[in-house]
Amino acid sequence: MKSRCVRQHGYYVVMLAAALLISACAPTYKTIDFRKNTGLVWPGKPAQPRITYVASFYHPEQFGIEKGFLTWLSDLISGEEERRLIRPMAITKTSDEVLFVADPGVKGVHRFDQIKKRYALIRREDNKVLPSPVGIAVDSKDNIYIIDSELAKLFKIEKNSDVATEVFLDSKLVQPTSIAINPDKLSLFITDTGSHHITQFSYDGKLKGVIGQRGTAKGEFNYPTTIWWDQSGQLYVTDALNFRIQIFDRDGNFVSYFGKQGDSTGNLSRPKGVATDRYGHVYVVDALFHVFQLFDQNGNFLMHVGGQGQGNGQFWLPTGIFISNDNEIYIADSHNRRVQVFRYVGGQS
Repeated sequence: MKSRCVRQHGYYVVMLAAALLISACAPTYKTIDFRKNTGLVWPGKPAQPRITYVASFYHPEQFGIEKGFLTWLSDLISGEEERRLIRPMAITKTSDEVLFVADPGVKGVHRFDQIKKRYALIRREDNKVLPSPVGIAVDSKDNIYIIDSELAKLFKIEKNSDVATEVFLDSKLVQPTSIAINPDKLSLFITDTGSHHITQFSYDGKLKGVIGQRGTAKGEFNYPTTIWWDQSGQLYVTDALNFRIQIFDRDGNFVSYFGKQGDSTGNLSRPKGVATDRYGHVYVVDALFHVFQLFDQNGNFLMHVGGQGQGNGQFWLPTGIFISNDNEIYIADSHNRRVQVFRYVGGQS
């Protein structure tokens, strides 16, 4: 009995020593204040500001999400790389302020629960990886849908679940890269970049239709990537190698397009993410220019934000964009390994 007590005592001493060692070596993270006025705005004075920088995040402890003891021990053994953003590609946010970031760098999806102060790295059952999660969207019930480009499959994270389960589709995808949800039609729209079209599925994976084919005419695509539904029911598609944004109505009929190839802002060079705010402004992330650009509803260029660098409001190969109902703008600053947050403050224009 005495021998076992000694062994248990020794075990707890080792555990405590390990915890103290980790605590001493752990980096400190500055907590994000999304309400803080940073004073960094675009355009600069004397023009009226339209965009303000809010914050950047890359680690759960920036949200005040502390590690549990077992997590400390796990980090001691395997390192903590998996808890931070490595190569964020796409972002979405639920109605209860939970942020999800698709990150091929960690082969999974980060979940940052700002209210309950919880973090999880979500993968498939039995901790099988998602090798290339690049597209993400949320439905009206706060379920999350993820597109994995390498697996060419669709996955779903039920609200409050820590596992991504496959949604079996009755039509094969070649190279899917983005997903958007139209709640009015109870449909999932998936960009199949390798097939040069948009595929429409029901929530349970039944094929409902296809938009487009390869080409340069109106309504045709050349490697389409990101898609976005606006509040009025229009579908925006980044037609990447046609260097334009195409717009369709809720039934998939072509409406209009804007953009052309060029080597300066106002044009499109490597267009990635596309999104709209509640005023109808169209935002396009351009990876080659390291900016996001604003256009009006007619495709007229308004302004750009960013430039190459590592400072606040600068980017390095940005990709995805998500805009919340309260005009918060989330940019996946992929090669800077972070998400930057901005807010539109310019009002109607």
